[in-house]
Amino acid sequence: MLTEERQAIIMELLEAKGIIRIQELVEILNTSESTVRRDLSYLEKKKLLKRIHGGASLLKQKREEPSMLEKAATNLSAKKRIASYAASLIQNGDCIYIDAGTTTLQMIDYIIAKDVTIVTNGIPHLDPLTEKGFMVYATGGFVKPKTKAMVGLGAIEGLKKYRFDKTFLGVNGIHLEYGFTTPDPEEAAVKRTAMELGQKVFVLADDSKFNEVTFAQIAPLEDAVIITNSEAEEVIEEYRTITKIEVVKS
Repeated sequence: MLTEERQAIIMELLEAKGIIRIQELVEILNTSESTVRRDLSYLEKKKLLKRIHGGASLLKQKREEPSMLEKAATNLSAKKRIASYAASLIQNGDCIYIDAGTTTLQMIDYIIAKDVTIVTNGIPHLDPLTEKGFMVYATGGFVKPKTKAMVGLGAIEGLKKYRFDKTFLGVNGIHLEYGFTTPDPEEAAVKRTAMELGQKVFVLADDSKFNEVTFAQIAPLEDAVIITNSEAEEVIEEYRTITKIEVVKS
C-alpha cells in the first residue's frame, strides 16, 4: 500500500472514531508498528492529528471548552496522581494559588501541609478548601457558567493584591511552538497574571494536553514546571529541552 493511501485511511478512521490506537492501525493497514508511527508523526507535523499515548486523536477546535462535568470524567486516574504529587510540594506556611479546573480541584484532598493560605478563582474549590480549615481568598470576577471559573478584570485585579510561594495551574493545550493555551482569552489573562505572581509555577496536565493548541496563549513553556503522568512519556521528550517536566509514575 502506498504511503498516501495509508495516511488517507488513517484520517478516515480518525474522522469516524475520534481516537485510534496504533495496534488497530497495524492490523487494519497490515503494516509494521514503525511504519504506522512514521505516518502518525508526519500527519502530526502537517497539523492533521495529535499523537497521544498509544495512538492518535483528531485535533480539537480552538475554542472548544468542555464543561467541568465532561472534564472531571476524563483521565481521572492520571489527574489524581498528578494532583497528589502537586499537593506534596506544598509546605507548611505557604501562600499558594490554585487555579480553576478539575485536576487542580483534585489537589485539595491531598494537601496535608499546615497553616496554608490559598487564593483561587475556582468556585467548586471553595467548599472543600474551607471545609479543610484553610484560610481561603476568592479572586472575584465574572463566573463562567460552563467551568465555574472566575475571570475578567475583577479576577485579575483581585489577584494583583497577592504574591504566591507557589502557583498551580491547569491548561487546555501544551505545544512546542505555541506554549500553554486555553480556549478563553479572559481566562488566559487570569492564568498569566497568576504565573507572574508566583515564585514557583507548576502546570498540572495529563498526557492528553500535549501537542494540543487552543485559541488563547497563556505563556511560553519555559515559564512553568509541567507535572504530568507517566503515560505522557511517549510524547514529551522534545519538551524536556524547553522546560522542566515532573513525571508521576502509576
